[in-house]
Amino acid sequence: MTSQSPIKLGGVHHAAYRCKDAKETVDWYERMLGMTYTTAFAEDHVPSTGEYDPYMHVFLEAGNGNILAFFELPNQPVMGRDENTPAWVQHLAFKVGSFDELVAAKAHLESEGVDVLGPTHHGIFKSIYFFDPNGHRVELACDIGTAAQYAELKRVAPLMLEEWSQTKKAPRHADWLHTAANE
Repeated sequence: MTSQSPIKLGGVHHAAYRCKDAKETVDWYERMLGMTYTTAFAEDHVPSTGEYDPYMHVFLEAGNGNILAFFELPNQPVMGRDENTPAWVQHLAFKVGSFDELVAAKAHLESEGVDVLGPTHHGIFKSIYFFDPNGHRVELACDIGTAAQYAELKRVAPLMLEEWSQTKKAPRHADWLHTAANE
């Protein structure tokens, strides 16, 4: 599949989520994940719409120029989540360099009182899962696949999407990801 769009993206500038408390969120991401707090914007009026809605917008460096941002919105109703979407679906996933780093991260988080699920094996990566103080699910993942495995997944991706579109059942093109040989 080749894109027909004339737009050439240069990466993700930032991903923004809501938080309950900006300071608590910054402190947690610094302490738990070693992220660096870089920037904040606070306004009484939303620049894009002009509406009155005071906010604090904080930005944290997640490595390699990737930025995670949060909005604290004190005049809005209490923060909730989409109750029609399972909690495991919407999440933030960050890369770590190795399985040893993943295991060390799990130990650090648990020593800080965070409940951690995993490591979970996904065939070409392993990951752990936990929640931040805002209720956002966070994943740390380390790649373990081979170049041949990634190439095969890229090859079958269009086939899988087409089959899913027609059947709404899991295509079997990549069953090899979950075989005992890959554990």
